[in-house]
Amino acid sequence: MKLIVGLGNPGPEYSRTRHNVGYEVVDRLARRFADPSSGSARARFNGLTVDAEIAGQRVLLLKPTTFMNRSGRAVAEAIGFFKMNASSDLIVIADDLDLPCGTIRIRGEGGAGGHNGLTDILAALGSPEWSRCRIGIDKPGVIPQADYVLGRFTEEQKPLAEEGIEEACNAVQLWCREGLAATMNQFNRKVIATTGDASANQS
Repeated sequence: MKLIVGLGNPGPEYSRTRHNVGYEVVDRLARRFADPSSGSARARFNGLTVDAEIAGQRVLLLKPTTFMNRSGRAVAEAIGFFKMNASSDLIVIADDLDLPCGTIRIRGEGGAGGHNGLTDILAALGSPEWSRCRIGIDKPGVIPQADYVLGRFTEEQKPLAEEGIEEACNAVQLWCREGLAATMNQFNRKVIATTGDASANQS
């Protein structure tokens, strides 16, 4: 069993906002890979879950419904129930202000980078050793950060965000099929080519 978590905030007022790109990835994966026999999404583990199979792996797709700042509770409950090893069985998808819009970066450990959802997961799991896929949403500029992340993409950003969400879906599929190292090797090279960041391929 693998656990794929997309971070976001529940409710229509947050739909399609920058902070909800993790939800977007999980929704897209559910449409493509959900187990038809499992029916619609189920409310459990303080979130909405869908059973799926990706690259021959049984996976649980999870969208925490605790709001972003309490995402760790949902992740820890699912990890504990299925007795998963977070370092090998968990990947979390979240937005990132420090990456250009639509760019993705894969890491296998590290800090939260100021992201409240990742901060809460780190506290709940007690370890930084789990995979995360960050999707760039650009820096807010003069807009207050809270307003920016809870706002929707501009017309210029929309095609870039769409590309990033699709790339994240592809990265998650490769992670399920071949693991973290292969996923970092393939997708983080694109970050280096785009940003010139020589550290992007580090774990």
